[in-house]
Amino acid sequence: MLRAIASPALRAPAFRVCLATRLPTVVIARSFSSASPRYKPIVSTPADQPSSKGSEGAHPKDSVPQRTDALTSDPIDTAPTHIVKGDWVLFHPVYSTSELHAVKVMHRAADKLSDKAAYFLVRTARKCFDLISGYKDKKIPEGTNMSVEELQKQGYILTELDWLNRILFLESIAGVPGMVGATLRHLRSLRLMKRDSGWIHTLLEEAENERMHLMTFMTVRKPSIWLRGLILGAQGVFYNLFFMTYLFSPRACHRFVAYLEEEAVRTYTHCIEEVEAGHVPAWENKPAPAIAKEYWRMKDDATLLDVIYAVRSDETTHRFVNHSLANLNSKTDVNPFAIREPDMHVKGAKLGFERDEAEKYVEQSREIMEKAAARN
Repeated sequence: MLRAIASPALRAPAFRVCLATRLPTVVIARSFSSASPRYKPIVSTPADQPSSKGSEGAHPKDSVPQRTDALTSDPIDTAPTHIVKGDWVLFHPVYSTSELHAVKVMHRAADKLSDKAAYFLVRTARKCFDLISGYKDKKIPEGTNMSVEELQKQGYILTELDWLNRILFLESIAGVPGMVGATLRHLRSLRLMKRDSGWIHTLLEEAENERMHLMTFMTVRKPSIWLRGLILGAQGVFYNLFFMTYLFSPRACHRFVAYLEEEAVRTYTHCIEEVEAGHVPAWENKPAPAIAKEYWRMKDDATLLDVIYAVRSDETTHRFVNHSLANLNSKTDVNPFAIREPDMHVKGAKLGFERDEAEKYVEQSREIMEKAAARN
């Protein structure tokens, strides 16, 4: 997403560093591919010139929605030309091939009491859902010659329906924390009449990204009435519990989400292994949904497996970001990802920034902005 940083600067009392100090207004774009420069200054476009395509970068399929007025036959624009086609408007990464394969399944040891409580809740929730959904990660006996159907009956592998039910449920819940955190921080900013240090946008991006995962997999299969009822109840309970907890301990909530994302990365890695092993035949060469191709800027011949790789990378980003936010002081520290994010070669192999690392990253962002301002 594009970030506009203007004076007065975003300040972090604890970090004793600001992202911009009386700098001319400058916009930094987080790039969508490691093949291109990761931080590109963008100058404002005069009002009498065509604007660039949407906030996620130019896309060949972008178009301007139009409607026809009831009293005339002339089309009337309903959105500016920079609005991108699709059901999203916020930043999200688009990964290179090497980034998609740079993800590692990792776990951060819980050292503090709140971390231990968060991890216990995540593991308990996972075990309960595994039991309800029939999810098993049993190791297939070496040298077995059982067919896919036999492996499914023996409980060694999941069916396509099992995978979809699990993914739809998890993504419907995963979109809650970011929206809750963004809402509470938004209200706090209004209430205290002070800036938010960049946290709100990142949390909104996370919520929308998780929602787009759900929208993508819903094109593969519509949820049943039973699953919709389960989601309704789970969302109602989870939203309110998370809301109340975030009021008292944002740090514990971000650690909880980070542990949740650790499990999501583990689950999607398992799913990728199953598809690549031929244990989900229906997905081996299944084309990627159109919504996924547009959202992640995929090639026309992209498959559902490519989508799963992209979703796993998204979950890895959330794992990294939430572990990092949990290490900060939510009341004083700048969100280090307000301007830019590391690529997946960093996020896929590291469990977040420690507080001193986040401070250095913010300082690097400030230097990048100063150089960009000097060039303009």
